[in-house]
Amino acid sequence: MWEQYKKTFGSMQVFIAVVTVALFFGLGHQWSVAGGFFLMMQTGAVFGAMWAARLRNRFNPPAW
Repeated sequence: MWEQYKKTFGSMQVFIAVVTVALFFGLGHQWSVAGGFFLMMQTGAVFGAMWAARLRNRFNPPAW
């Protein structure tokens, strides 16, 4: 899971930051909404990496 997360970490953090800032300014400077969305996106990134690792292991099992 960490290998998948490390591969996409940089691009995902930039994307999350851009969306959070756009949401913050688009909704009239509401930190609570932007902060909640930021936490949701971070959680989604971690769970997405976990899911991708499981799919990779299912379709490409490690060679013994």
